[in-house]
Amino acid sequence: VQLQASGGGLVQPGGSLTLSCAASGNIFSINNMGWYRQALGKQREFVATISSGGSTNYADSMKGRFFISRDNAKNTVYLLMTNLKPEDTAVYYCNVDLREQYTGQHNTYWGRGTQVTVSS
Repeated sequence: VQLQASGGGLVQPGGSLTLSCAASGNIFSINNMGWYRQALGKQREFVATISSGGSTNYADSMKGRFFISRDNAKNTVYLLMTNLKPEDTAVYYCNVDLREQYTGQHNTYWGRGTQVTVSS
């Protein structure tokens, strides 16, 4: 199983970015999909998750600015980030909880991370 994240980059304060993360490989089903972030010198923190049924959960500081969604047919999770602030600068990691196709095992996978820099 592989996770391919994309969409990071440099954006000015107040701007928007959309991250995406596609899961591929021997996947039977996907449960929760989510995003975490890690700023330089800080611990990784929770951003948002979305269940297989579409229920969402956000960190308080992201509510109303970040929006998570998923396309189950494409095994892809998205994160629309709006009104970005310099403190949103971090490496963003996708996280997927899934059941593998042949083993039936539940495993959690992490993407490699994509850099988001908010600066003027």
